[in-house]
Amino acid sequence: MLKRRDLSRGALALGAVGLLPVTGGTARAEPKKGGTLTYASVSGPGTLDPHVSSSAVELEVIHNVFEGLVALDNQNATKPMLAAKATVSADLKTYTFELRRGVKFHNGDELTSADVKASMERYQQVSPNSKNLSDVERYETPDPYTFVMQLKNANVVLLDVLKSPIFPFMILPASQKDKPARGIDIIGTGPFSLGEWVKDSHVVIKRFDGYVPDTTSSGRDGYAGRKTVYIDAARYRFMPEATTRIAALQTGEVQLASTIPIELRQRIEERKDLAIREVFPIGGTYIIVNSQYGLTANVLIRQAIDAAIDVTEITDATGGINKPNPWMSFPDTPYYLGNAAPTPWYDIKDPAKAKELLKQAGYRNEKIIIETNSNYQWMRTTMLVVAEQLKRAGMNVDVKVVDWTTNASHMQQGTGEWNLSTTLFGPDHILGPQQWRPMIYSFPSIKGNDALDAAYAEFLAEPSLEKRRASWLKIQQQVLGNAYMIKIADSGRLNAYARKLQGQSDYVGILQLWDLYLE
Repeated sequence: MLKRRDLSRGALALGAVGLLPVTGGTARAEPKKGGTLTYASVSGPGTLDPHVSSSAVELEVIHNVFEGLVALDNQNATKPMLAAKATVSADLKTYTFELRRGVKFHNGDELTSADVKASMERYQQVSPNSKNLSDVERYETPDPYTFVMQLKNANVVLLDVLKSPIFPFMILPASQKDKPARGIDIIGTGPFSLGEWVKDSHVVIKRFDGYVPDTTSSGRDGYAGRKTVYIDAARYRFMPEATTRIAALQTGEVQLASTIPIELRQRIEERKDLAIREVFPIGGTYIIVNSQYGLTANVLIRQAIDAAIDVTEITDATGGINKPNPWMSFPDTPYYLGNAAPTPWYDIKDPAKAKELLKQAGYRNEKIIIETNSNYQWMRTTMLVVAEQLKRAGMNVDVKVVDWTTNASHMQQGTGEWNLSTTLFGPDHILGPQQWRPMIYSFPSIKGNDALDAAYAEFLAEPSLEKRRASWLKIQQQVLGNAYMIKIADSGRLNAYARKLQGQSDYVGILQLWDLYLE
């Protein structure tokens, strides 16, 4: 058992960003070994470097290839993975991890504490989420199977941070320590190893026969537990068009297909050998405002944009499953703070107010650049509707369409020439503010906000859940009130699969290929 003071264990087991949910619930036959599972994805990964990855199309490969010290179980609590045990000192400044013995990397080397230390040091150098390790004073490796993190300040939520599935703290061989972001060799300890990666076409991962499962667990358990691999390989095929994904499922070319538009669900449901699953919520949809580029460096411009947004008009146009929610946490989760909005801007749909703010900002018809992508129809539709709303408020708007890999990279890294974009976040806002932290700072490129920094410092050091909730309110008031991000709604998705695919779990999360088999 992990000894920890974790007050967010009540977080619900819900979905992840644009990711494929899994189904289950019925008794299964004896698993059949062999075969290749083919999955139709909307896009290919831009990188398979876990330390810099937050996009679903990257993480759904990464989580099958790499593993971390701890992971989410099927209740979204913390469970050991590469660690056999984790303990924390009474002052919340010393975290000690005892490693499982005999774990092998895909290159045959045994996992040791030197690999863990090198991975954490690299993470601090390259990850957009490195701020979550800023309190580390030093790492210690007293023996090959013990890893210690010594902190400068108390941190009650560090284990919750380390289990996050986004910008995951995956362990790499020590040889990768000095590799630049996106420059690693794809070598992990997971149940699958990289077989082939052809950009703009497909990724193949194959069963790692040297995989050492966690034998202390009786079976799969969220991202943790005993992982058993039956299929020989999994092929991810990149199919941007929904009709192409559906056709591939209908012809048997693929057994899984992601992101089915609601208006096309009947094409799946009319076939007895196919099935569809409706999952809500899988995340929250947001407009991302680049606070370091051009006009949107001005808070009045950002707030003018927020004032012009009509949420209902957006969700009516995109279709799908959406529910308005002004908060960055879901109802019925520990950090949900009530019905009243945290800021005065949510869904006020007030072009006159937007014009007033533009005038205060000294706006002179300069161009506001919206960037969206060709892979996700709902994202493209969202930003086209937003463009029209901003034009009604007197703004000069230009819309650029790129591929999702480029779009995601620009948001994650703060690169490119754009003012507005959109994405979906989850499950981090379900689990808590500690997982939200890297997205809050990196996607809108927040820099120099002392009030936000102070609120997070309070949150990380505070053992009281109620006081952490008060800090979370301050964080949301900064993020949403200053319109770094603009909340649209909580959203669900439709995903499809062939009934011949068996062994699926009731746990909804990033695509997990272990324990699956083909009849």
